[in-house]
Amino acid sequence: MRRKSQQADKSGSGKKLERGKVSPAGTLRVLGGSLRGRPIIYRGDLSTRPMKQRVREAAFGLLGPSVTGSHVVDLFAGTGALTWEALSRGAASATLIERHLPTAAAIRENAQALNVVHQIELVTSDTFFWARRLPQSLHSAVIARHWLVFCSPPYDLYVAQREDMVALLTTMVRHAPPRSLLVVEADERFDMNLLPHHVTWDVRSYLPAVLAVGEIAADGAAER
Repeated sequence: MRRKSQQADKSGSGKKLERGKVSPAGTLRVLGGSLRGRPIIYRGDLSTRPMKQRVREAAFGLLGPSVTGSHVVDLFAGTGALTWEALSRGAASATLIERHLPTAAAIRENAQALNVVHQIELVTSDTFFWARRLPQSLHSAVIARHWLVFCSPPYDLYVAQREDMVALLTTMVRHAPPRSLLVVEADERFDMNLLPHHVTWDVRSYLPAVLAVGEIAADGAAER
């Protein structure tokens, strides 16, 4: 696996937060594109754990113009911040998977506030179950379009359900069309060498986050 030069974000406290506790809701905003500066509803539920702003900026810096025209698949969608960022930067449509009903309700609120309801499909289901039904889980209209897959779950899933997470990412790689992009966020407890072996991943550290970006090449291999 190719590993590029790493950057460290030392702003994170590194403190372990108790799942389900609620902290004061911070201000989340879309960082770039046509919706830049627009607020994202987030009520401070720590089980949602939105991707930190610096990591989100870094991810979209790596993705660049490849976002344009893609269909977003937002696994463990949470606030939907990654989807809103992608749609703002030219993604054509999105499928968001979020099983937590209050969080899914906030996604609907965000979609309405950002006027992107017509561009999204919200699936209130377990992500692992949803992925087992690929490609039937997606409408035929989006299967031919290149995907932009985000996998930014609670970090503990990479420890408690490591095999399930690896299987999930392998399934996404197997079914994604050529030129699809994958963005995986974990922490240092997850060995990025376990990612699908035929994808060349660009791995960078923004502690406590570790970010991996891969692209499926036209011949079925992967690059980036």
